[in-house]
Amino acid sequence: MPIKTKIRDFWLNIRKIAHILSLLLYFVVSLLLVLSSPVLATLPDHIYTASSLTNATITDLEQGKTLYDAGRFAEAVEVLTKAAQAYKQTQDKLKLAATLSNLSLAYQQLGELTKAQQAIDESLQLLADTQNSPVFAQSLEIQARLQLLMGKPEAALISWQKTEQIYQHTHNYSGVVRSQINQAQAWRTQGFYRRAIKMLELVNQQLQSQPDSLEKAVGLRSLGNALLISGSLTKSQEALAQSLAIAQRLKSDYDTAVTVLSLGNNARKQENNTDAIAYYQQAIKLSTSPLTKVSAQLNYLSLLIEEQKLTEAVSILPEIQSQLNQLPPSRKAIYSQINYAQSLIKLKTANRQKQSHLESQLPDMQKIAQILANTVKQSESLGDRRAEANALLSLGHLYEQTQQWSEAQSLTQQGLILAQSSIIPDIAYRLQWQLGRLLWQQKNFTGAIAAYDAAVDTIKSIRSDLATINQDIQFNFRESVEPLYRQSVELLLQSPAGQENENILDQARQRIEALQLAEIDNFFQEACLEGKNIVLDQVVDIENPTTAIFYPIILPQQLQVIVKLPNQTLKLYSINITQAEVETIVTNLQKLLVNPTATNAVKSQSQIIYNWLIKPVESELSARKVDTLVFVLDGVLRNIPMASLYNGEKFLIEKYAIALSVGLQLQNPQPIVQQQLKALAAGLTQPPADFPNLAPLPAIHMEVNSISSAGIATTNLIDQEFTSIALEKAVNSVPFNIVHLATHGQFSSSADKTFILAADGPINVKQFDSLLRNRDETQTQAVELLVLSACQTATGDKRAALGLAGTAIRAGARSTLASLWQIDDESTALFVSEFYQELNKGNISKAQALRHAQLKILQHPNYKAPSFWSAYVLIGNWL
Repeated sequence: MPIKTKIRDFWLNIRKIAHILSLLLYFVVSLLLVLSSPVLATLPDHIYTASSLTNATITDLEQGKTLYDAGRFAEAVEVLTKAAQAYKQTQDKLKLAATLSNLSLAYQQLGELTKAQQAIDESLQLLADTQNSPVFAQSLEIQARLQLLMGKPEAALISWQKTEQIYQHTHNYSGVVRSQINQAQAWRTQGFYRRAIKMLELVNQQLQSQPDSLEKAVGLRSLGNALLISGSLTKSQEALAQSLAIAQRLKSDYDTAVTVLSLGNNARKQENNTDAIAYYQQAIKLSTSPLTKVSAQLNYLSLLIEEQKLTEAVSILPEIQSQLNQLPPSRKAIYSQINYAQSLIKLKTANRQKQSHLESQLPDMQKIAQILANTVKQSESLGDRRAEANALLSLGHLYEQTQQWSEAQSLTQQGLILAQSSIIPDIAYRLQWQLGRLLWQQKNFTGAIAAYDAAVDTIKSIRSDLATINQDIQFNFRESVEPLYRQSVELLLQSPAGQENENILDQARQRIEALQLAEIDNFFQEACLEGKNIVLDQVVDIENPTTAIFYPIILPQQLQVIVKLPNQTLKLYSINITQAEVETIVTNLQKLLVNPTATNAVKSQSQIIYNWLIKPVESELSARKVDTLVFVLDGVLRNIPMASLYNGEKFLIEKYAIALSVGLQLQNPQPIVQQQLKALAAGLTQPPADFPNLAPLPAIHMEVNSISSAGIATTNLIDQEFTSIALEKAVNSVPFNIVHLATHGQFSSSADKTFILAADGPINVKQFDSLLRNRDETQTQAVELLVLSACQTATGDKRAALGLAGTAIRAGARSTLASLWQIDDESTALFVSEFYQELNKGNISKAQALRHAQLKILQHPNYKAPSFWSAYVLIGNWL
């Protein structure tokens, strides 16, 4: 994960005061969670005179600020504690309160949250009689940061709302902006994305009305970084571009370089690596700050390795090493060295895989080990437990790679003790995971399973923070979260009792469901869903006795399939095929399915997948009179419709109704309540002018009319009536239990690129989600069904169906019917008409209604190719 830049605080407009006041200016802090830097509590001008402070106290304050700014937090605690004692002796309440707030901030950086709480509580008690003063507001900010760190976003929100009021009253507009950005983070942490975005838009309005200044440049950069973390990549880019333009006009090289670095991170998040490399190179050239420069260099290096530009990567190693050698000891410097060591390991691995001739130019493992060993020593000397735990994690990982199991285990256990004693869960879960891998290598299955279980439990506790934690260490979901779940499942299934023990199989299928939940969290960059424990026997054996549930699990060397059949214990069967082979076959089928002339090729390829998933239990399906198959699909398998699988004679849809589930933990099936079906239907026949590559959809009128023709009451928004504002108004005023959207749309692995198209432009998936979820409370009917007609998965995106799953889950609808690719709109109109006619009969499940509609199209002489009828998939409640 790219390194996030430090966000400079909004103190540039504070007028110059006596030298002693400069000691109490805002700290510049790299944050774990808060989107703009916390402030160091200061006092108003008239409080101080130089003679009111002893020389010793002045020295303590100077030293404390210097140490804190340098990331030497343990030493900062010592001198701030000394300063606090001095103020207690002189009974100077305001100065003592400010110092205690700063002490709390330093303790927060060290992960000593109990001491941080004690310090900030004492500070606020001292300030109880000055609750409208700037110093009280600044102390509240520090308290709010602590509340968020401790998992109390509601309390943090209230604190930041109070600071905003005080800053408004005292005309401190930089404080207002900072408070609003932090409120947005608190809203987002609670899952209220729409409110968070509204708050950030308010921030943007405030900033736009201000004249050019460095403060405005910093505010826009802070806004851009906040939007980047939230996943609003386009808006983030716009804010950062504005910040850059102001910094350039004001000729601030520092701010220009820092903003260019943020633009590089934004481009990288958008997978525009060419632009990201250009931004990183520019940031390196412009940087006046050693830390900014080395951050840009490290991001540039990791991106070159990712792009397999190994010769270029090797060429910049000496300069990076030189820059690192010049950094004074601090947490930032330690993290930079860890980042560098991790990149060196990846570079050596990539070099071996590519069989290039660069090995002689690369440091050997002993040299990399020495770099990491030095970070352990530096962390220990600074008293920084977080940095030390991270350093021990990385050094242990290096020994793991060189198969020095005993040394790796010892280092990992040392780091785990530190992480657990200092309450550092984001590092603790990776240490637990690493310990599990080491025990697994040593055939200690019991210990390994326990370690993996602990890692999964820990990661659940920090779900809301996964989007933002640990930005100074390379961190991304594909590397640092997903493999944990997959490896834990593989371990369970490979353990001696795994294939025979139903409890272990049930644990494995629950864990793969938990991975689905974590993937959607990552897609939305927030913890948006809460899983529930569902008893599988109850769902199938009692409530759905003609349903079978399939869990295909893609592992590196095998495809494992767990199946629940009615009134049977869980079954497991394995196919010895690598993940790469699975992805090749599935991707090839995905390309064939959209071609109406490729029916024979589709049958050939889809039969391979049928043989993997269905053939081992096809006789039992028949014997158990199963008529509905539910798939909890994994990875690339989500990109193809199970309806198109072929057994050599028939397609799967010709024998079974089919549905997909993101997991029973998230969507426990319930029969549709017998009620009059009412649809809110919106359609767009002509895309907006700025989407010239999208074709018109002239059959939309026929499609929408077919809904009412099926006997379903409809409210229609067609063409220019279908705007985001009109849709929101209708959602809050029209009674409905079906939402049908007949318009272009795209599903992507990025929430920022997943949208549906209205007449006034795209409605992003997050906007759409909050729009449906914020229905007027008077609208009591649940959304039984969301239909997304004419949408498609993004071309070339292997994980695009993740956007479909995310849309289905977050919209709050019990079921979602959507297309994986865009279909001929006349056949779509016929399909939709048949589906609603079946559904309106009232004695049929949604999955069965879908099956009948698909069979109707399959039997049509013009539309019998799978490209016409198989694209639609039902996600969620299949009943």
